[in-house]
Amino acid sequence: MQEPKVSQRDQFVSKIGFILAAAGSAVGLGNIWRFPYLAGKNGGGAFVLFYLSCVIVLGFGLMLAEFIIGRHTQLSSVDAFKKLDKRFTFVGGMGVLAAFIIMGYYPVVGGWSVAYIFKTLFGELSTDAAVMGGAFESLIEGMFSPIFWTAIYMIANIVIVVKGISTGIERASKVMLPTLFGLLIILVIRSLTLPNAAEGLRYLFVPDFSKLTGDVMMAALGQAFFSLSLGMGCMITYASYLSKKENLVENATIVPILDTLVALLAGVVIIPATVSFGFDLDSGPGLVFVTVPAIFATMGPIIGRIFGFIFFFMIAIAALTSSLSLLEVVVSYLIDNRGWDRKKAVTITSIILFIICIASSLSMGIWKDKKLMDMNIFDLLDWFANNVLLPLGGIFITLFVGWFWDKDKVKAEVTNDGSIKFTLFNVWIFLCRFIIPIIILLVLLRGIGLI
Repeated sequence: MQEPKVSQRDQFVSKIGFILAAAGSAVGLGNIWRFPYLAGKNGGGAFVLFYLSCVIVLGFGLMLAEFIIGRHTQLSSVDAFKKLDKRFTFVGGMGVLAAFIIMGYYPVVGGWSVAYIFKTLFGELSTDAAVMGGAFESLIEGMFSPIFWTAIYMIANIVIVVKGISTGIERASKVMLPTLFGLLIILVIRSLTLPNAAEGLRYLFVPDFSKLTGDVMMAALGQAFFSLSLGMGCMITYASYLSKKENLVENATIVPILDTLVALLAGVVIIPATVSFGFDLDSGPGLVFVTVPAIFATMGPIIGRIFGFIFFFMIAIAALTSSLSLLEVVVSYLIDNRGWDRKKAVTITSIILFIICIASSLSMGIWKDKKLMDMNIFDLLDWFANNVLLPLGGIFITLFVGWFWDKDKVKAEVTNDGSIKFTLFNVWIFLCRFIIPIIILLVLLRGIGLI
């Protein structure tokens, strides 16, 4: 095994570039197709308040832990842990494996969003949700069409990641994240001008604490954890490209705020629209690719086409900013650990991932009867990465920072050798030692069906 390379390492050239890239990694399809559903169905404002408390404790705490590991070592996740404590090298390995597995199916979903950009442009919308459901089913069960759109989506990832951090991911994030927020604002304005929009806002924000059951709180915990790209090495990898002057506490505060803002804005877009047009609120792909297109079609052929295009362009951006970080986790490992140049790492990784994506796509069509643990390839990859690897990674990261890394060295890294004040340092260490691992353990046990 070659020694990790730290010389001539690319870096983010601006604070805003890093924040937008990290926020882009966190902002994904879950913000748009899961959060509005969970909030709307589970007590509105009560769910939102509990979710925000989870983000404050879990999101900030674990994100800061990942930031300091990456920035301190200036290495990708595997070599970062190898440098700090060889006993924890497996934690970095789990992160790389999780990112690799997720990229074995996530581009398929990204491809669907690209396909729907063109479907809306060419007027392939219907006010009948059943018709839209049939159209979506036809797309995902097809043999060639979803693979073609997956290829287009993968090419976009390759073009950006092969350029590196400062001229690739950072530059793209500076364009894509402001664009995403701009498109969201346009959709929010449109949603708030619909009939009965106020009723939808009440549905989302007025607290109903009677619905805040144990199951609902567990759902909020899981959403807070999975929404922030934690436990898979993305934030360790991105932070490894940071200068030693960056304020990590500030960054670990801003990124979860931006991620949560996207989720809330998505709720304001989707819930008033579903209430206004009388559609049932759904979650997952059914919400994004069936219910929402039917809502846009109800707005009329021209207006519906315009806002449908805006919506799916936004979805594609949200997916792309997440997958860039996932691909970079694997690429960074191959550069640091195996000594590959970036072009070779991106090319070979992308070819292998595309082959896996083909299998994931076909598992919803001609291979849908081929199952393991009663799951097709797509669902199995999703379950193993999200319900097993990510929670395990999060648990071990916080335990390492809380118990195994010298406390004085941790404080020196967090405070930039004392130049930055962090008055809650001892509280944060306590959270890393006790509270956050227990919270993530609950997420893990729920994910594998033990509670």
